[in-house]
Amino acid sequence: MHDAVASTDELHLIEMLRNGDEDAFVSLIERYHTTMLRLAMIYVSERAVAEDVVQEAWLGVLQGLNRFEGRSSLKTWIFRILTNCAKTRALREKRSVAFSSLSDLEVNFDEPAVDPDRFLPPDSQAPGHWVSLPANWDEVPEKRFLSQETHVCIISAIEALPPGQRTVITLHDIEGWPSEEICNVLGISETNQRVQLHRARSKVRRALEQYFDEQEGS
Repeated sequence: MHDAVASTDELHLIEMLRNGDEDAFVSLIERYHTTMLRLAMIYVSERAVAEDVVQEAWLGVLQGLNRFEGRSSLKTWIFRILTNCAKTRALREKRSVAFSSLSDLEVNFDEPAVDPDRFLPPDSQAPGHWVSLPANWDEVPEKRFLSQETHVCIISAIEALPPGQRTVITLHDIEGWPSEEICNVLGISETNQRVQLHRARSKVRRALEQYFDEQEGS
């Protein structure tokens, strides 16, 4: 896993921040605050607590400016601080999921990416074949995909994912982060990231299938 070093522009921005340039800090907050809040809420469910986590992370950024050596990108460094703050706060809030080592991001390769009940059992005439093929949505009207109800279904499905899968799909598919950045921030391998994303997408797709089936039957 290769971690890109800070760019020349980022190093210049760091110098501005070290010199107390408030406009530079405000621009940094405007660039990353929303994503930081969304990521924090994966670790702590209450928005108010997530806001506290983000504020704590920004304080950590300010306090760590003189120690930043540019060995990673500025963005990676900021979000590592954020995830560390979020994990610490989650443990303090006694969340049932232990984030101390982000063990939920370690892939269990025995877990199927697709529900086993989608395939015929071993004692059938065609073991391992699909019971029902994944839905073909070519004929679904575009307006249904773009509807508020469909959006709510997708968000609900993402929120129901295990934290590791939810984190990866949020950063990749919602925030548009490249895989390398996700791996660097979360400290996971490319293979791990790819499997988590595939499983997350499969579960969201299954939720959408059920939603459209229910709509067709109503």
